[in-house]
Amino acid sequence: MISTAKVDGFVVRAGGHSRVEILRFLRSADVLVNLHAETLLAHPAFDNPVRQNLRIVERTVEELGFAHGAVQSQIFSAARNHGLALCPLVTGPYLRLAMMGQSNAPDSVLSAGRAPTGAIHVASEPLSEDAEYPKGFYLRVVDGQAWLRGYRCDDTYVWAPHHRLAFLSPSR
Repeated sequence: MISTAKVDGFVVRAGGHSRVEILRFLRSADVLVNLHAETLLAHPAFDNPVRQNLRIVERTVEELGFAHGAVQSQIFSAARNHGLALCPLVTGPYLRLAMMGQSNAPDSVLSAGRAPTGAIHVASEPLSEDAEYPKGFYLRVVDGQAWLRGYRCDDTYVWAPHHRLAFLSPSR
């Protein structure tokens, strides 16, 4: 069965809160963050984000036309060709809070040099071409614990067909 997030999407209200408030919301919800997420949360995009309603849809790499996987730039280009857009960076923490019912990951591996199982990556424009700088956020639940994590990759990393990403869908 396809989730409604995959077909119709759902609306997330993002922005309108200070960085300190966002961190407080995450702590209050018992969301853990990794160092890469902390780096992203320190970015100026979180200084004074405008409040906006975002229609979020999920797609797998395969649903975007890549049965054997693809690199990030190909995935993002295909998403645009499907009428989707990249999320603003500030979407990550708000989406994490909106998806607290996310299913538990099938394994407990937190860092393995590959996209983790059970994760939903928030598709956003990379802030830096530096492979060491985090590219964006992903959401994952490990052993019942909700995480907002940042990830790093370069444009040679091939995302597997089953990897899930969150994009913006045009409003209806």
